[in-house]
Amino acid sequence: MTPFGEKVRELRRERGVTQGQMAAALNVSSAYLSALEHGRRGRPSWDLLQRIIGYLNVIWDDAEELQRLAALSHPKITVDTGGLSPEATALANRLAETIAILAPEDIAALLAQLEDAAGRAEALRRARRQRR
Repeated sequence: MTPFGEKVRELRRERGVTQGQMAAALNVSSAYLSALEHGRRGRPSWDLLQRIIGYLNVIWDDAEELQRLAALSHPKITVDTGGLSPEATALANRLAETIAILAPEDIAALLAQLEDAAGRAEALRRARRQRR
């Protein structure tokens, strides 16, 4: 399951809506909506994402969160490490080799550490841009 699929399922269930009802309202098949929730389909199109947001009646922060989760929820990704350090390539390959066997708590810890590092890198990038 993808983060987006998990959130859509959570919101759908909170509202007491079945997959079939939501699929019909969005003009997609139940099978497609199920595959989207379970991560067997890639991220939704912008149009479908907007229809989901509208159907679930989410606004502001919740809508932004769904958009963010959709962007992070492609179940089959490719990591291009061309031009990066050997360590970056090793990291990408090691993650690809081991992600299926990692314990949920290890995945959560690694993700938290990566999010912290990405936040620091983004802050540094913004600071450098402001100096220009």
